[in-house]
Amino acid sequence: MRKKSSTKDLGLSSNERLSLKNKSFFAPKKYRNLKPKNFEIYTFHAGFKKKLDDLLIVIFDRPVRTTTVYSKTSMPSAPIIWDKINNKGYVRVLIVNSGNANAHTGKIGIKTINEYANYMSKYIGCKKSEILVSSTGIIGEMFHSKIIKNQINKINKKSKKTILDAAKAIMTTDTYPKIAIKTVRLKNNSLKIYGICKGSGMINPKMGTMLVYIFIEADLSKKILKKLLSDNLEDTFNSISNDSDTSTSDTLALFSTSNKKINWNINKNYEILTLSMFELMHDLSQQVVKDGEGINKLIKINILKSKSKKQAKNIGFSIVNSPLVKTAVSGEDANWGRVIAAIGKSQEKLNQNKIKVFFGKNLVCENGSVNKNINSKYLEKYMKNKTIEISVILNNGFVNHTVYGNDLSHEYIRINADYRS
Repeated sequence: MRKKSSTKDLGLSSNERLSLKNKSFFAPKKYRNLKPKNFEIYTFHAGFKKKLDDLLIVIFDRPVRTTTVYSKTSMPSAPIIWDKINNKGYVRVLIVNSGNANAHTGKIGIKTINEYANYMSKYIGCKKSEILVSSTGIIGEMFHSKIIKNQINKINKKSKKTILDAAKAIMTTDTYPKIAIKTVRLKNNSLKIYGICKGSGMINPKMGTMLVYIFIEADLSKKILKKLLSDNLEDTFNSISNDSDTSTSDTLALFSTSNKKINWNINKNYEILTLSMFELMHDLSQQVVKDGEGINKLIKINILKSKSKKQAKNIGFSIVNSPLVKTAVSGEDANWGRVIAAIGKSQEKLNQNKIKVFFGKNLVCENGSVNKNINSKYLEKYMKNKTIEISVILNNGFVNHTVYGNDLSHEYIRINADYRS
């Protein structure tokens, strides 16, 4: 008798695990359910998934200045290809569907986007180049443009939704919607930044590695938007990894949604703005890594006294992406030898006799060998924590960097062994 698949056990189809009662213990406890200014949010159950909303349409009051980054995959999805060809840096409409990635769908995938983008441009009265599209879900499955066009026809009859609704509509294997909101307070002005994202699997730092949309209530130049992104990307979304796989589809977009004029060329103003942007992006990126598929533990890797950030990130990700390290953490085993092996796998030139490794505050090795004074009871107790912090002191420079990941559990295998069933 064939064993039931995980999806059938859950009574769900495809990648739909949104209604599970067993939410991640890292899930945020509260959501701020606000309706931002200067754009309208609509969500629909179009049919990409068996149930729940799976289509998000955001309509801005006017074409707004936008900057984007995309997955560095050599196998980009149709939406990434289409956006790069068509969008010129201004957006009037954002269309996002979840449940179907429209990836590896050839010319038909591009044609499908053209059909529903043309329909949207006529419906709302904007240029096709002022539409931005994204898709997330199963790779290689086709869909007809009617599935989106039919929902566009309902916009005027549909009540406007909230940021929380938008975050829910773009979820796939996420166990909770991901939202962050910051208030930027200046001397004579204040403004809000709203962010939503989705991500749970296929998370690896080659941005974009998830869907992220950030709305800033200020009039920002193209130069400032790009600077905000470049100043904060590396230490947030490019410093997390759930499973070391890079998505075909994902995107990060910043939208300047207001006419509010503020002089961002004044250093103090920009410093306040960029700090708020960092805090928001860090919050969202942490929500992604804390919602990793099958996660039991968050892993924080601190690489200290490295000769460069590049070296620190290379070593950090070599550790956090190691299946042996991930499974050891999942099993609450402080197997520091796997950390040493993962450092070596990075192929960075190091003097192993200078390296120190800590699990929490517990020194496990130094001077090229085991720390003979390890307190095993303290170490065993530490490994039962939900967040495991591993610090590696390289002692060959002055640069520090932190990356985040999660353990590898039976649940991850269960989810991904049956993703398409």
